[in-house]
Amino acid sequence: MNKKLAAALSGGAVLVLTLSGCSSDDNSDKVNAWAKKVCDQVQPQLQKIANANAAIQQQTADNSKPADVQKTDSAAFQQISQAYKALGTAVDSAGAPPVDGGEATHKEAVKELNASSAAYGNLQKKVDELETKDQAKFADGLKGIADELNKISTSGDEALKKLQSGEVGTAMAKQKGCQKPTASTPPKASTEPSKAPSASPSKKA
Repeated sequence: MNKKLAAALSGGAVLVLTLSGCSSDDNSDKVNAWAKKVCDQVQPQLQKIANANAAIQQQTADNSKPADVQKTDSAAFQQISQAYKALGTAVDSAGAPPVDGGEATHKEAVKELNASSAAYGNLQKKVDELETKDQAKFADGLKGIADELNKISTSGDEALKKLQSGEVGTAMAKQKGCQKPTASTPPKASTEPSKAPSASPSKKA
């Protein structure tokens, strides 16, 4: 039931982590310092996104109860929305990278991160509104959400790609904080009746 959603999420939720590992000795100290400032703040948010993704992946069994899937997915989308908001704040607070065209690229990247935060917040609302008593209707609703998730994942990240290109991208790729994290295994949502545990950011890798 939740497999399409999980596949869509894994396809594009973590966008600041697609950095190649290439290196260059030509990076200036200023660019490296900027990359470190951003990446040091980015890592906790990337971990939250990875954990939320893992929670949805875990709740993909065909016999999963709609209510459990809804709880897990809602908490995951909320967590991803908050993480993107924090990523936008981190990039914004770092200021423009010290490269040609850095100010314009920086502004657009912050705008896109905030837009992604809003988009995932909207997906959370849609998940919360799904009918869980009718499994067929719920599955159809999830399919629609997965389609929207695909659109979010495959569009609107041009400024971020540009931010991660050239000298700045090389500098960011060197920073441990901008490397893709390994998700910590979240507990199953059905074991916690009050709140989906996958939403907790306290779980560390």
